[in-house]
Amino acid sequence: MNVYRNFATYLKEKYGTRVQKISVNAGFTCPNRDGTKGLGGCIYCDNQTFSPDFTDYSIDIKNQLEKGIQYFSKKYPSQKYIAYFQNYTNTYAPLEVLKQKYIQSLAIPNVVGIAISTRPDCIDEALLKFLAELNKQYEVFIELGVESTFDKTLSLLNRCHSYKDVEKAAKIINQYNIWTTIHLILGLPGETMDDIKVHAHNINKLPIKAIKFHQLQVIKNTKLAQLYESKEVDVQPLCIDKYIDWVILFLEHLRTDIYIERFTSESPNDMVIAPHWGNIKNYHVVEMIRKKMNDLETFQGRWV
Repeated sequence: MNVYRNFATYLKEKYGTRVQKISVNAGFTCPNRDGTKGLGGCIYCDNQTFSPDFTDYSIDIKNQLEKGIQYFSKKYPSQKYIAYFQNYTNTYAPLEVLKQKYIQSLAIPNVVGIAISTRPDCIDEALLKFLAELNKQYEVFIELGVESTFDKTLSLLNRCHSYKDVEKAAKIINQYNIWTTIHLILGLPGETMDDIKVHAHNINKLPIKAIKFHQLQVIKNTKLAQLYESKEVDVQPLCIDKYIDWVILFLEHLRTDIYIERFTSESPNDMVIAPHWGNIKNYHVVEMIRKKMNDLETFQGRWV
């Protein structure tokens, strides 16, 4: 039984082989870091937690991708690749700079597309017109950091944008027929299991194609770590069993046409203060979710 709509399956069916994202550090920053909208960035963020060794900004994009392909091709020699502009806000630069970096990444053999991680307040029509042209020949994915559909939570996280910005960005991206994936964090301070249905209801209204889930992690040397240790804010990261329950509840209330790209994020153990899930990997969590959904005889969209 297919209990949820799997993004990896979509790519494999389209290309006839496995498709791997390779992270690229293009050297960008964020408007809530450089003072344009705020300072300090998101309170949970430390980009080192998801930056492989080959994503070194001192190395140009071409060499980053080539090193990544060399690493992944040892196990899957025939697979295709997507250049994943992951670190910080990857549309936050002059358009000519963005064009040069995106085009450079697509010139690498076996790279079939780009995934651009960004903020909903860093999208404009000039950029989308260019990406729509690229999208005629390559896969173009825009990944919007949403994190929560509650403005109160977004303010606490120092996101410096509102959920209205998310709705506006998703609508305009959809007008250009570009794939939109959103990121959502489960277990944020002040949010409860009862809020899961509200988040799903809000997201069901967005013209999006996919979603990535993250569990809240308290990472060393972040503002969130300070709040967690001082108990200034009630930060209670979810244990693995509770997290799985939250994910399943969300899926039950999520539209059936939305693909699931990822259920969890992985950070180096020595950087994580909480939660401690032991040596559980992403694929373990996927299997645990599938098993429990099968045991419960439930599925994505059950209550939509």
